[in-house]
Amino acid sequence: MTHPLRLGIAGLGTVGIGVVKIVTQHGKLLEARTGRPIEISAVSARSRSQDRGVDLSGFAWEDDPVALATRDDVDVYVELMGGSDGPAKASVEAAVAAGKHVVTANKALLAHHGQELGEAAEAAGVMLRFEAAVAGGIPIIKSLTEGLAGNEITRVMGVMNGTCNYILTRMYDADLPYDVVFEEANQLGYLEADPTLDVGGIDAGHKLALLASIAFGTQVNFDAMELEGIERIQIEDIEQAAEMGYRIKLLGVAQMTGRGLEQRMSPCLVPATSPLGQLEGGTNMVVVEGDSIGQVVLRGPGAGEGPTASAVMGDVIDLGRGLSIPTYGQPANTLRPVRGVKATKPAPYYLRLSLQDKPGALAKVAAVLGEAGVSINRMRQHGHDDKTAPVTIVSHKTTRDNLDVAIAGLEATGVMAGHPVAIRIEEV
Repeated sequence: MTHPLRLGIAGLGTVGIGVVKIVTQHGKLLEARTGRPIEISAVSARSRSQDRGVDLSGFAWEDDPVALATRDDVDVYVELMGGSDGPAKASVEAAVAAGKHVVTANKALLAHHGQELGEAAEAAGVMLRFEAAVAGGIPIIKSLTEGLAGNEITRVMGVMNGTCNYILTRMYDADLPYDVVFEEANQLGYLEADPTLDVGGIDAGHKLALLASIAFGTQVNFDAMELEGIERIQIEDIEQAAEMGYRIKLLGVAQMTGRGLEQRMSPCLVPATSPLGQLEGGTNMVVVEGDSIGQVVLRGPGAGEGPTASAVMGDVIDLGRGLSIPTYGQPANTLRPVRGVKATKPAPYYLRLSLQDKPGALAKVAAVLGEAGVSINRMRQHGHDDKTAPVTIVSHKTTRDNLDVAIAGLEATGVMAGHPVAIRIEEV
């Protein structure tokens, strides 16, 4: 009989239980597709007594994930605990040192330690796989490392955080303010324990950093990511964008330039008729552009028990088949360090200003923008109260540097009643 592939699963939350269900319910299917049985030897989690809705009595239990990772009856260590350091990092390092393959859904761990872990795994002759770490059930890692491996990738972009997309979609559909929808998402359990990981763009930024490494053959460089979350988006921005034929999305963009690697995760206006503009709810979408393939769009569920467990099992099945692929599509020690740079390609921008309602305010705004090299395409003043006057402006194409100069100048005029909000209008 063919030797089974034996799993040790650390973390029995939503995704971990999803993996247990797939392995126990689809045993014959998995064996047919890999040519060998796939079994769970042992598991680990914070609490043994918690009712997780599945029978775990047939598996050995380890309180310490490091002990689980080094068991003799574990061939593949499946790390589903999360966290960039602590037990997750220690146990993955221990598994690699013990000659175990590793499958993880932990984007934070890889965004911060991916280079050293990739090199360690390849030096030990084991695989480090992480399909589930990016965009849930969308097979974007496999697409980049396998199906699109013959392309020079020119740009990767997408919506990679379902919670943010839910919030922005809900604001648009129900005409509700950000604070109300944020609390609604929190009550539904969509937000991380630290909500800034979601709404601050950090979670999505981790994912983009991993995709950029694979796409451009560079060392993971999350620290160079330009990050801006959706916290400052108000219902007025959603409404104004819609009137102009746009939708607001938390959009990640990575592309190589002659100056270095551009990586940014920030709110953008995208055409409402584009695939990204039509993306609803918690769904994710990744767009890849290559010199031979042109543009490929991948859309699917970005989180949840089934989709993420499906991605984990895709990696497990590859290991069961004996497929050997470098962690980032090429040997980790060949990935080149690269300088992170800010976006310099000109683009139009949407600006929302709150001005003090006094004579000459608009003239001062126009003068400051002109001095900074920011040309106004259209400007609209909305209904105002006795103290403030809301104004929205769409610029002609300009650089972010020019816009930053303009924003600093506006805040020094003495006519601003609040901080300006600037959102890039992205060509997709």
